[in-house]
Amino acid sequence: MNHILIVDDEAEIRASLEEILREEGYAVASAGTAAEAIVLLQDAPYDVVLLDIWLPDRDGLDVLGDIHALAAESRPEVVIISGHGTIETAVKATKLGAYDFLEKPLSLDRTLIVLKNAVEARRLRRDNQEFKRQFSLSTILTGESVSAKALRQQIRLMAPTNGRVLIYGESGTGKELIARAIHAESLRRDSVFVELNCAAIPEAHIEAELFGVRHGAFPGATGPGPGGLPVSGPDKRGTLERADGGTLFLDEVGDMSLKTQAKVLSALDEQLFTPVGGTQPIRVDVRVIAATNKNLEEEILKGNFREDLFYRLNVVPFSVPPLRERKQDIAPLVREFLREFGRQYGRPRMEISEEALEALGQHTWPGNVRELKNLVERVLILNPRVLRIERKHLPPLTQRSGVRSGEDFSTLQQARDAYERDYIQKKLEEVKSNVSRAAELLGLERSHLYRKMKALGITVRE
Repeated sequence: MNHILIVDDEAEIRASLEEILREEGYAVASAGTAAEAIVLLQDAPYDVVLLDIWLPDRDGLDVLGDIHALAAESRPEVVIISGHGTIETAVKATKLGAYDFLEKPLSLDRTLIVLKNAVEARRLRRDNQEFKRQFSLSTILTGESVSAKALRQQIRLMAPTNGRVLIYGESGTGKELIARAIHAESLRRDSVFVELNCAAIPEAHIEAELFGVRHGAFPGATGPGPGGLPVSGPDKRGTLERADGGTLFLDEVGDMSLKTQAKVLSALDEQLFTPVGGTQPIRVDVRVIAATNKNLEEEILKGNFREDLFYRLNVVPFSVPPLRERKQDIAPLVREFLREFGRQYGRPRMEISEEALEALGQHTWPGNVRELKNLVERVLILNPRVLRIERKHLPPLTQRSGVRSGEDFSTLQQARDAYERDYIQKKLEEVKSNVSRAAELLGLERSHLYRKMKALGITVRE
């Protein structure tokens, strides 16, 4: 169902449009001021906003600018409506990102046609964004290690089913991207993918995020309602309702409280739930993919996770190996990131030396693929004129990993250089790359330190 937001200060117009659009099969909400509209847009996504230019608290074109600044995924199409329309206003609205312009009194036929086209434009834009995102998903599946090949094969086999999936893996291994890859290969790929990070939401609000809130259930009430939430204001659709027909990704599901786990279990069993403060249950058709960096079987023994919910979620278990267990994938991952960031920063032919790749392979990567990706981007940003990454361009974290791990060097000079490089870089970090201050700490002349830094491949920006 497509969601429309009407923003107009005339109550009669709002009521008339709401009635007509609901009869046409749209889900409709309305606001009489810009402030009310902004609150509604923050609470739930809409496909199209019918926006009046003349509002009591703000100019509609200013509101249009705010809407256009929203993240591309949640940004609706905007159709401007006005009783004082001019060509100049219409042109300005179009430049600000409006999809179309309607003059009052509204023609019902034209309004419905414009709305239909705007909804379709929103769908196409969302599909294009999803396509670009899925195109980048190949990054996490890059590699020729046994585990990377097994992961790709597992996705191909079970993605077309509706089986629930539980993804295990350390932070940074790409659990969300695996979930998106499963969705992209599934029968639901043309519908929505909705994510809820269970660890990022306060306990008092997680039920509202999952099941939504119906404020109208408390007429005349004031103060906080269930879970400390206000009892007045616009209704809020939860992630379960927004994911209807598509996929719901519950990230860090192991951080969910036992109370919420019980309600999630019931919702999964029946595909039926009641919003917070609501009285009417809502039925949905949702495929659930969950992820965790915890050992849920150990959490069950500790009494922190429900065993029955574990078995509901763990229909198809996925295990994403840490990067330290698939070192042979580091080189192809780095080259993939270089292509990605090279295009982004205007250097599409970026390369990396074998020595630099060898150094990257010595690191244990506690942050996994995310850490590697961030490192590659950082190297490109800090070396804007470099087209080939050498070992000297890599940050201290990677270069001194060999010293920490007790690496065997082929010559004493290599060991001495590695130790000196590590020690100098530590001192540079202590003084925030102030070479003069580092020279004082090391008991060296500034010029001597510069020569040694050059010989050891150490570069800093003062």
